Amino acid sequence: MSSSSTSSSLLLSAYGWDSYWETEFAPYAARGLVAGRVLRVDRGQCDVVTAEGTVRADTEFVTPRDPLKVVCTGDWVAVDPDGADPRYVQAYLPRRTSFVRSTSSKRSEGQVLAANVDHSIIAVPLTAELDLARIERFLALGWESGGQPVVVLTKADLVPDAATLGHLVEDVETSAPGVQVLPVSSTTGEGVDILSAVVSGGTSVLLGQSGAGKSTLANALAGADIMEVQAIRDVDGKGRHTTTTRNLILLPGGGVLIDTPGLRGVGLWDAESGVGQVFSEIEELAADCRFHDCAHAAEPGCAVLAAVEDGTLPERRLDSYRKLIRENQRIVAKTDARARAEMRRQWRLRGAEGRAAVDIKRGRLR
Repeated sequence: MSSSSTSSSLLLSAYGWDSYWETEFAPYAARGLVAGRVLRVDRGQCDVVTAEGTVRADTEFVTPRDPLKVVCTGDWVAVDPDGADPRYVQAYLPRRTSFVRSTSSKRSEGQVLAANVDHSIIAVPLTAELDLARIERFLALGWESGGQPVVVLTKADLVPDAATLGHLVEDVETSAPGVQVLPVSSTTGEGVDILSAVVSGGTSVLLGQSGAGKSTLANALAGADIMEVQAIRDVDGKGRHTTTTRNLILLPGGGVLIDTPGLRGVGLWDAESGVGQVFSEIEELAADCRFHDCAHAAEPGCAVLAAVEDGTLPERRLDSYRKLIRENQRIVAKTDARARAEMRRQWRLRGAEGRAAVDIKRGRLR
């Protein structure tokens, strides 16, 4: 191993550099390029932390038409060495994981919010009524990203009593199987030490709507006021976009945190396995349905509908599951010709079955 590689390993280890990245970067090291991790991206340029400190680099050479391949906060990149003016990002290393959502554009494009994440921290404020369907949507994307989701219920100090807080936690846990649900107060410090231990093991991305207290929570984890905080509006309890770019922050307890702007829309992006993980109890029940392609609508022998009828599966969960499955199928069909053709085939088949059922009912067929 060269002395420059050793230096990079030592100085960048706090940002997640390890033997895997060392191996991946070897071809670029041979070309004399410098390894670094993207701290933030804005206006075609990015801040990159390297063994020699933080440098500013242009992303012109790594700006493809595919938005999923654009350099993002959390990426490991190869930049020009010291002396180049200006510096350019020459390449980025293949991502281990990435948190992707569908954009609001009619072109149905995906947007990478954070790269190489180990935990997706979903911030949910307890100052407003819980939107369990929205939490499930975040969780589906979190599981699909390849990282471990964690739900953080912020502003826990504003809940009037411990019993109410306990019920809120239970409600979220029901919608988040296999996910840690942690009430936290940045004001009192409740839960911050537990969350610090969770995020100390790698890279975490902090997600949620405006007013969820993400910047305040980021400051609590960082032990310093590094993110600007604004008060929420009294009229509707919502906040303004304090964070306008995605920023990677080094945490004193270990690990790094990517803070993100408030998300108004959280569209799914090819998240079939993530949806299945969120609704794992429905997937397990579906294995006992009479038909392997059961739509859990009105089919005989449907184990999922039976669970709704006997009260073991909340109807709200099934409705949310159906909605996310349909949405995911639509987005995949828009980007995958084969999936689109299969969806059309299913539509034609169901349409024919429906017409046949009507004919039988009216006595036209025997």
